[in-house]
Amino acid sequence: MDITVKTQDPNGSVTESVSAVGGLQPFLHDAVVTLCAPSLVISQESGQLSGGADGFYHGDRRALSRLTVAAEGIALAPVHGGLRGADRADFRAILRGLGEVTADPAVALRRLRRTVAGRLEEVFEVTNAGTEHVHLQLTVTAGTDLATMEQVKSGQVLETVTPQVADTDGVGLSWSSGDFSVQLASEPAPDALHVPTGQLSYDIDLQPGASWSVTLNCTAAYADGDQFPAPPGDQLPWRVPVVRSADRRLEWWLQQSLADLDRLRLADPQSSDPDRPDQFMAAGAPWFLTLFGRDSLWAARMLLPLGTDLAAGTLRTLARRQGAVTDPATEEQPGKILHEVRRDTLQFADSLLPPVYYGTVDATSLWVTLLHDAWRWGLPPREVELLLPHAESALAWMRNQAEASGDGFLKYGAHGAHGLSNQGWKDSGDSIRHRDGRLAAAPIALCEVQAYAYEAARGGASLLRAFGRPGADHWEEWAEQLADRFRKHFWVEDESGPYPAVALDRDGRPADAVTSGFGHLLGTGLLNEEESALLAARLTGPDLDAGHGLRTLSSNSVGFNPYGYHTGSIWPHDTAIAVHGLIRAGFPDAAASLAQGLLTASTAFDARLPELFAGHGTEAGPRPAPYPASCRPQAWAATSSVLVLQAALGLQADAPGGTVTVTPGFASAYAPLTVTGLQVGGGQLDVTVTADGTVNVTAPEGLTMITP
Repeated sequence: MDITVKTQDPNGSVTESVSAVGGLQPFLHDAVVTLCAPSLVISQESGQLSGGADGFYHGDRRALSRLTVAAEGIALAPVHGGLRGADRADFRAILRGLGEVTADPAVALRRLRRTVAGRLEEVFEVTNAGTEHVHLQLTVTAGTDLATMEQVKSGQVLETVTPQVADTDGVGLSWSSGDFSVQLASEPAPDALHVPTGQLSYDIDLQPGASWSVTLNCTAAYADGDQFPAPPGDQLPWRVPVVRSADRRLEWWLQQSLADLDRLRLADPQSSDPDRPDQFMAAGAPWFLTLFGRDSLWAARMLLPLGTDLAAGTLRTLARRQGAVTDPATEEQPGKILHEVRRDTLQFADSLLPPVYYGTVDATSLWVTLLHDAWRWGLPPREVELLLPHAESALAWMRNQAEASGDGFLKYGAHGAHGLSNQGWKDSGDSIRHRDGRLAAAPIALCEVQAYAYEAARGGASLLRAFGRPGADHWEEWAEQLADRFRKHFWVEDESGPYPAVALDRDGRPADAVTSGFGHLLGTGLLNEEESALLAARLTGPDLDAGHGLRTLSSNSVGFNPYGYHTGSIWPHDTAIAVHGLIRAGFPDAAASLAQGLLTASTAFDARLPELFAGHGTEAGPRPAPYPASCRPQAWAATSSVLVLQAALGLQADAPGGTVTVTPGFASAYAPLTVTGLQVGGGQLDVTVTADGTVNVTAPEGLTMITP
C-alpha cells in the first residue's frame, strides 16, 4: 500500500512523496518496552531506537523512529540494559579504549529512560572513572517517519520526515503531520545542531572522576487531544496487596504484573466527573494500546479481588458506547458491546475496521457477567442499579441473536464487508477448525460463547431479582434451555472419549478440533459434574498441557503449530481462566498443575508474561520460546497473576449475601503464604496459609467467613 508523506521545510514549503514498502510484522521478543499509556517506547537491549518497531509512540502514532547515540571514533560496547519498572529503563555501555591505561574500562555511558504520557525523557550520562583527562564528541541522532501503528505492525517502511528547528526554550527539533506534532528539546543545548540529519552534537571534556549529562525531552501531541488520555497518576482504581510466599516467583510475578497494569490504565474523556474519570485497561503494548471490549472486561474481572473501581469504570466506559442502532458497516446492533476503538480506520490483511467497531460475539455477555461479579465483590448497589438498563439491553441482544440464528445459539458471520472473520477471543482467520484441519465456515457458534451467554443469563437473573426488576425467571429458563441445546449439539467423541467441539459451523456440524477452549466452559454452570470431570482430564493431557500452560490447539491436531497465533501457542490468560474454572468446578489438583506451569513460564520472561508464547512444551526445553510479535506487557496476561492467586486461595465473594469463602485449593504450593490488602465489600481481606495448611482470615466487618 502506498502512503503519501508530507514534509515541510523551515520556510513553510510542503513536499509530498509516496513511499511505503510492505514487509513483515516486526518482532518484539528481545525488545525493551517502557510505557505510560497512551505512550510507550520500544528499543533494543542496547537502548538504541534504530529500526523495525523501535520508537517512541503516542496514541497509535510513532513520534520518534530513531534515537541513537554515538561517540565519534569510539566504539560503544553495550554491557547492560533493562527495565526499572513499567515506565523506566536504563542502559550502560563502555566507550572502548577511551582513557584506558589498564585492561579495565575507564569511561562509561549510562542512558536512563522515563516514559510519561505524551513525553519521553532520555538522560545520557558520561562518567570518567579513569586516571586520564578525556575528550570526546557525543552525537545523538533523532528522526521519525510519523508512521501509524498499523503501518508499523504491517512492516511498512516509510520515508523519514524532514525536521525543523523546534520552538522551545532550548535548542531542538520538531516534526509534524496533520494534527500530530512532535518536539525534541535538549538541556543543555547541543554544541552543534544539524537540522536536516537530526543530529545534536556535544563536545565533552572530563577530568578523572568527573561526569557530564544531557537530558532530552520528546513531547508528542494531537491538536484535538488524546482519544483516551492517561488518568491521574494518584487515582489507582485498585489496592495493591502485599504478598509473601515461600515461592518468591509468585511475588515477583504479581509485583511486575501490577506495575505494568498501572501503566496500562486509560481514562474515558466522556466520564461524568472529569476530575475522577472512569478508568479501564488498554489491551496491550504496542499493538492494542486502546479500549477493547473483551480484553478490558476480562482484565477488570480478573482484578476484582483488588477492588471494584476498575470494573465500574470499565462497565461505564463501555455502556456509554453500547450499540443503539443497526449498522452493517460497523456491526453495531442495539444492546451490543463494542470490540475496539481507534482514532482512524484500521486496515490489516483483508480486514478494514472502522474506528468504532462492534465485531465481537462475546463482549456483550462478558459485560453482563462483569456487572454481576462486581456486585458480588461489593460494587455499591447504587452504581449497580444505574447500569441495569444497559444489562437488560445486553441480555436482549443475546436473546435476539440466538433467536435469529435459527438453532438458538449465539453466532457470528461476516456481517461487514471487511470485518474480522472470527469474532471470539481466538479471532485470527485460521483459528476455528475441524479435527482434520479444515476451517469452519461461518456463521459460527463458538463453544465458549455459549458458556459466556449461559453465565450472563444466570448472573443477569440474579441482578434483576435482587433489584426488584422483572425477567429473572425468564433468563434462568433461557439459560437452562441453552444448556440443553449445547449438550445435544456440541458434544462429540474421539479415541480419548467425549468432549465439546470448539464450534458449530455454517451447517450445524461440530468443528471437532481439540482446543484449550474447554477451560472457558468450566465453572460457568453450563456443564454438569460428569462433563466437567471429562474436561478436567482433557486439559491436563500432554497434548494440551505443554508444561508452561495450555496450548490453544492440541498437539495431536492437524495444523498444530507451536508458533500459530491461535493454533498451538500458549496464552497466559487462557490458562489462568482454565485454572480458575477448574477450582470452581472442584478439580484443585488439575488447577495446581496448570498454575505451576504459568509460574515457571513467568520466570522465563522476567515476570512480565507476554500476550502469548510458543507451545513447544517442556519436552523441548525448560524455558518456553517467545512468540516474537507478541504484546508485552498485555493486560489480561498481567491480570492472570491475580486470577491464579484467587484460584489458589479458593476465594469467592458474596458481599450482598454477607459471606466470603476461602477454601485454598493449591495455596499450599506457595505456603507459608500471606496476602494482605485484598478487597471485598469495600473492606480489607487478609489471608494466611501456613506450611501445615492452616488458614487464617481477617475479613471486613459484617462479612461471614466460610473456610475449610
